[in-house]
Formats: sequence, C-alpha cells, structure tokens
Amino acid sequence: MDKHFKSVLAISIAFVLGCGFNSMANSNAAISKIAVVDVPQIVAKSSQVKSLKAEHDKKKAELIQLMNKAKSEVDAQTDINKKKSIAQKYDKELSAKREAAAKDYAKKLADIDKNITAVITKQAQAAGYDMVIAKASVLYGGDNITEQIIKNIK
Repeated sequence: MDKHFKSVLAISIAFVLGCGFNSMANSNAAISKIAVVDVPQIVAKSSQVKSLKAEHDKKKAELIQLMNKAKSEVDAQTDINKKKSIAQKYDKELSAKREAAAKDYAKKLADIDKNITAVITKQAQAAGYDMVIAKASVLYGGDNITEQIIKNIK
C-alpha cells in the first residue's frame, strides 16, 4: 500500500507541475503582442533612400566622366612615359574618389537604417508591442504595422 501511495503521489505531483507549466506558457503567450513590418517596402518608400540613391547615381556619373576624360588624355599622348604618368595620376584620383564615395554612401546608409529602426521602435513601443519581426520571417500572425511606419518615415 505504501508503494502504491508513493506512485500516486508522484503522478499527482507531475500532473500538477505539468498543468502549472502549461498555464504559465499559455499566459505568457497571451501577454506578448507581436507586430510585423515589411522592411523592403519601407525602404522602397523612404524619401531618404530615394535621395541617397539619386546622390549615389550622380557620383557614379561623375566618376564615369572622370574616367572618360582620363582615357581621352591618355589616348592623346604619344610619349609612352607621359601616358603612364597620366594614367597613374588618374588611377590614384579615381581610387580616392571611389573610396570616398563608398565611405560616404555606407555612412549615410547606416544613418538611414538607424532612423528607420528608431521609427519602428518608437511606433511599436507607443502601440504596446513586445516584439517586431520582419514580415519575410513570419508565415502567420502578428499585426502588420508597415503602413503606419511608412507614414512616419522621412
């Protein structure tokens, strides 16, 4: 009888603990409020991103002009030593301008990313969301707040 009582007690304790863990898991799931955002859509509609792209395209066009000018000057030279000297000069200038443009672009892109992240965070906190997940990572569920974010992005 004592053996039977211990097994019933052990089963009862396991059942109560299982119900308790299940209840905690369900109560935490009900409390969490999750939002989803379509990041590519937000980026595509951002005026900052459009402006950065236009600026980047302008700088690329300037580099192409410089390359064409360099090619013309090199082709116009008949002296091989002068050709090499001019080519080296323009190679250094082009490399420096490319590197500066790439650094500037990366910095501005990082600033835009920080801004978008800040807007998403602020909007989510104001609406009481516990978590925001990229829409591409979610198959089902979550409140889509993409349009609200787009309205608040510069």
